Amino acid sequence: MIDKMTVHGVQLEVQRIPASTDRLHPPLVFLHEGLGSVSMWRDWPRLLCQKIGCAGLVYSRQGYGQSDPVPDVRGPSVQIGLQRSGRLQADYMHREALFVLPSLLQGLGIQKPVLLGHSDGGTIALLHAAELDVHACVVMAPHVMVEDISLQAIHRAREAYESGALRERLQRFHTDVDGAFWQWNDVWLSEAFRSFDIRPSLSSIRAPVLAIQGWDDPYGSMAQIDDIARHAPQTQALKLTGCGHSPHRDQALAVTQAIEKFLQDLRL
Repeated sequence: MIDKMTVHGVQLEVQRIPASTDRLHPPLVFLHEGLGSVSMWRDWPRLLCQKIGCAGLVYSRQGYGQSDPVPDVRGPSVQIGLQRSGRLQADYMHREALFVLPSLLQGLGIQKPVLLGHSDGGTIALLHAAELDVHACVVMAPHVMVEDISLQAIHRAREAYESGALRERLQRFHTDVDGAFWQWNDVWLSEAFRSFDIRPSLSSIRAPVLAIQGWDDPYGSMAQIDDIARHAPQTQALKLTGCGHSPHRDQALAVTQAIEKFLQDLRL
């Protein structure tokens, strides 16, 4: 079921997936990538929840999918209370993890979820778990610091958007496709974001972590999940061959099985 929910004056697109069994499992909360949305996950969240037997929540951040757009997304950044307009700032993932996501979960009566994040969503999951209580954290291709390989890929994405087919491919997933693209691309290529580094926060994570990375990911190297494991030693790392930036698409069976086993071992 896809609906809208207002969080701090912003309407967010929300998909709730009912549990397929009567067993009490913590819900899975899916946090999308930098250009993602509810629809870009396709059927994978529903299939994973069905496999595990738990409820799920998928939502689109502001400016993505069918959620409210960001006003003047390439203009000066303006913050009034928790409402914003203009360019994203370098702390945008902290804001999502520590202000938006907690309010969304509280409004839906969700306590101690299992967070499942992809790319930017993985970073948001880690930041949330470092400050707030969760049952577990599953991150796919997260970013804990900025690598040159990431910036090179994001420059190529800009070229593909301006002169290739990327804009057309993304258009069916976002009401405001230009807003969705430029808010992500501009902040990642900004000088202020070059020093983004959440590694000092990772040692505060107490929940179990499963970190998944593909060897062929153009947006990040194995250093990302190696650093998670270094700072949060309870981390289980899964390194996948034949896998790029989207493990749940490139290696869907292996990722699904790994998540299922990870949660079963925790008896969740």
